Amino acid sequence: MRMPDKAKPKAKVTSRASKPRKSATRSKSPPKAGATEKCASQLIDQRILDLGGWRGETLARLRALILEADPEMTEEWKWRGTPVWSHHGIVCTGEAYTKVVKLTFARGASLPDPSRLFNSSLEGNTRRAIDIREGEKVDAGAFKALVRAAVAQNGQSAKNKPPPKTGAKARPNKVREGEKAPVLLSGGNPQIAKADGDAPVQAYIAAMPGWKSDIGRWLDALIVRNVPNVRKAVKWNSPLYGIEGQGFFLGFHVFTHYVKVTFFRGTSLRPVPPGPSKDKNTRYLDIREDDALDEAQVASWVKQAAALPGWVPGQPS
Repeated sequence: MRMPDKAKPKAKVTSRASKPRKSATRSKSPPKAGATEKCASQLIDQRILDLGGWRGETLARLRALILEADPEMTEEWKWRGTPVWSHHGIVCTGEAYTKVVKLTFARGASLPDPSRLFNSSLEGNTRRAIDIREGEKVDAGAFKALVRAAVAQNGQSAKNKPPPKTGAKARPNKVREGEKAPVLLSGGNPQIAKADGDAPVQAYIAAMPGWKSDIGRWLDALIVRNVPNVRKAVKWNSPLYGIEGQGFFLGFHVFTHYVKVTFFRGTSLRPVPPGPSKDKNTRYLDIREDDALDEAQVASWVKQAAALPGWVPGQPS
């Protein structure tokens, strides 16, 4: 959402880590929420502090191992709230969910993994992930070897990559071998078959064109963090989020210049989301490419909306 009265941090900021850092959980001066000049490392510090518990400790330990493996690693903050570590391209991302801390290696499918650390996202042709649950430990030596292999692979690809053509148009998101790219309907909205569960939602997000896919991933991760028991579905070519037995509280849809987030009981939220609707209960939030997002406010709306009776398709609102 636009915040005209004060500046917000950009969606992507970077910070060069020139030497191994101390554990972020011991930071003496964590950045204040809403600060306008946070570097990526400070944002990751704050994310770890906010998580706390075993998830914060796990993310802090893995982050330390990443920086030990490659002191020239760059820390980035992308997709409105995801820690990213890069060197000649993305090495891996670090996300925290209710039951796992997930380290996703951007090109993990082509990395040697003799210790079999990868235990998630094994079906794809490109990415591989490590899911760590409470009480589990990762072999430090094997993990650092994996990080170094990813950096070396990125470096080799950078040498072999031809220079970009000037004026080249952005390409649509890639699809897996043997799969057909989803049809993009009016405004670039992906056409995804109606289905329940996380899989169709992820297929929709992956097919969202360009920067809109980043918004989709940010929204999905934010909702899962704040509503651990969320129910997902795709209906009418839109991802929907709800609570079992209560109906849906939120959905989103791609338009040409923005992603429209729908709060089905938006007029009951405080403050009321900014976008009006013909429906007396519904309010909208339109997110455009360069908007600075107030993550705390969106999270508050999500939690409020999930606590209300939701919208049930086929029943009057």
